[in-house]
Amino acid sequence: MPDPQRARSFGAVAAEYARHRPRYPQEAVDLALHPAWPPGRVLDLGAGTGVLTAALLARGLDVVAVEPDPGMLAQLHAELPGADAREGSAEAIPLPAGSVDAVLVGQALHWFDLTLATPEMARVLRPGGVLAGLWNSADPGAGWPHELGTVAGSAHPPNPRGAGYDVQMPGEPFFEPAERADVRWSRPMTVDSYLADVATHSWALTAEPAERDAAFARMRAYLAARPETSSGTFELPMLTLVWRTLRR
Repeated sequence: MPDPQRARSFGAVAAEYARHRPRYPQEAVDLALHPAWPPGRVLDLGAGTGVLTAALLARGLDVVAVEPDPGMLAQLHAELPGADAREGSAEAIPLPAGSVDAVLVGQALHWFDLTLATPEMARVLRPGGVLAGLWNSADPGAGWPHELGTVAGSAHPPNPRGAGYDVQMPGEPFFEPAERADVRWSRPMTVDSYLADVATHSWALTAEPAERDAAFARMRAYLAARPETSSGTFELPMLTLVWRTLRR
């Protein structure tokens, strides 16, 4: 089951989340949408501050965003005035049955209670519609970003589901077996911008302050010492996982 404390931690830093979290590469969004292209209507579920909503709107799509956290939803309205954004959750979606062609979930599906969310997502999707989850993370295959992830120590417990690994996708009887696609890219960063991003992650928001501060000091020291990052500016290797399935 998702950790409720961590799942509810983001609203307090909604503005920082919107500013520092990575956007989704166009290739990843295209892969998520492809089986339903061109979609009549897309639901961005667990929309947060609208990072994925913005990418969908930029394609000229009819998008409705649904987000349960009032702080995150308020920030979404501030970021995207005029967007159709509503309060609701994956477990109680405020849309009619069969009203969307695609449900996309950015960095959030691992927080859903799938016992309740799976039939709800199936309910709002038309037959043949696509359900896709997208997750951004530093590319663990790049070497030093994986090592950096261990530097934080016990303050940062492993959470592979939060990066899209070991994730449970909805399946029978509502959905086909899920498929995974990987998109590799890079993100220009500074040490400060990297740490500002990490500060919006649930482990940092829920850790004991002293433990969190010590973890951040270790990460800053590591970045200052690595040849790839010691100049203060660097390209962070990124991996976007796209898990996709179709409504039966």
